[in-house]
Amino acid sequence: MYNAMETPSGAHFYGLRPDGLLSSSASSPRSPSSSLSVPSGDHSLPKQPFVIGVTGGTASGKTTVCDMIIQQLHDHRVVLVNQDSFYRGLTAKELEDVHKYNFDHPDAFDTEQLLDCIHKLKSGQSVHVPIYDFKTHQRCSDSFRQVNASDVIILEGILVFHDQCVRDLMNMKIFVDADADVRLARRISRDTVERGRDIQSVLEQARHFYFYNCMYACFEIVTSYIRSATSLPQVAKSWGGDVYAKFVKPAFDNFILPSKKFADVIIPRGGENHVAIDLIVQHIRTKLGQHDLCKIYPNVNVIHSTFQIRGMHTLIRDREISKHDFVFYSDRLIRLVVEHGLGYLPFLEKQVFTPTGSVYTGVEFCKKLCGVSIIRSGESMENALRACCKGIKIGKILIHRDGDNGKQLIYEKLPKDISERHVLLLDPVLATGNSANQAIELLIKKGVPESSIIFLNLISAPEGIQCVCNRFPSLKIVTSEIDAKLNEEFRVIPGLGEFGDRYFGTDDYFVPIE
Repeated sequence: MYNAMETPSGAHFYGLRPDGLLSSSASSPRSPSSSLSVPSGDHSLPKQPFVIGVTGGTASGKTTVCDMIIQQLHDHRVVLVNQDSFYRGLTAKELEDVHKYNFDHPDAFDTEQLLDCIHKLKSGQSVHVPIYDFKTHQRCSDSFRQVNASDVIILEGILVFHDQCVRDLMNMKIFVDADADVRLARRISRDTVERGRDIQSVLEQARHFYFYNCMYACFEIVTSYIRSATSLPQVAKSWGGDVYAKFVKPAFDNFILPSKKFADVIIPRGGENHVAIDLIVQHIRTKLGQHDLCKIYPNVNVIHSTFQIRGMHTLIRDREISKHDFVFYSDRLIRLVVEHGLGYLPFLEKQVFTPTGSVYTGVEFCKKLCGVSIIRSGESMENALRACCKGIKIGKILIHRDGDNGKQLIYEKLPKDISERHVLLLDPVLATGNSANQAIELLIKKGVPESSIIFLNLISAPEGIQCVCNRFPSLKIVTSEIDAKLNEEFRVIPGLGEFGDRYFGTDDYFVPIE
């Protein structure tokens, strides 16, 4: 099976496979109730992707805007879904008079199949997107585009705001605006060069297109006899009689102008407006970096995800990885978590003289600091902490597990002056939160203020975060990823198994694949 990965715009992944085409008959019902969105407060399902709708007049620069967003989101998985891919194939009768066929009408698209594809992508499934041939006006029967689930889904097309069911799937709606003369020139160039149409058919469609958009655009490119017309109906009459009254104006009034009011952001000048695109990307990054639990518990901090971090998670979660590689990439991730956690410590301003004799105003590290590892997995994080904080004191707490419900403290050895220090609590996996709660409770009994504790781990389960944060709302949690849930055996899913056994090599870790 052939599966060629293409990356035309930054992190825009998809594959072309010539083994079939997804039929529109397989589409799911389009009622809003079929949406697969995660219910509020339900953290057992994976976090859903951020869906962006991009629309605007034909040839307004929508694709350029999408490409610029994709390029700037290079450290996230982004897929682009074009509404043009969902054109219906023309019948033999429609092909006989193709120049009069309105490709800008909602009926020209298979909206049912478009909805089905977006629903599946939002639920984490891969989809097969049709490939439309603009020369034959038919879908390719022997190939399709495979689009995989991603962090960001960009849905682009002239009428993606028209259908409410499609709009309801979007987290952000962008309208790209551009002058009509610019769009007309672009459309002529696109349709003749990219879509193989003859100039006569393009000009014929351009005539219709011009009325289709003229209510909100300028008319600088129109010929002299149109400029001299006193009204739009007069212009329409000089160009084709009742076309304006029966087709053009109703299409504009019903489909183009009304959709603009649904936009969250309007971008004038399209891809030339770098300021607007930068602000949009900044907003998307904020949303992507903020897990739903971070909105509920502001003391939970997830380090910014990049392809490097996701790649290391992929490696340490792989059951086939060697112990040496597991330790190596775990140490890299632990170091990043520790460095991020240190950023939440208090600091004092300090001035120093540089070798050039200049004054540099900086900050001084917090000196009253110690680490506490929860034996034994937490000991895997000690080396990274020592590498970041020279000479740091590290205490230890051992908590016995009994079915993960009843917990009994077995051993503790902590610095005598721990009540005067900020504490970095170390445990690579936050599962139920019961062990963490008992360790935190011990620290508080030793005189450590709750707000002086920073809990560092690699992965966290939503149940564990809720358990710890509800009991200790002033404590900070720093993690590299929040997983989906706990299973009935209190294992983090998808998780990475028994971290201590895998890190220290004390067990042949194996769980049968269901």
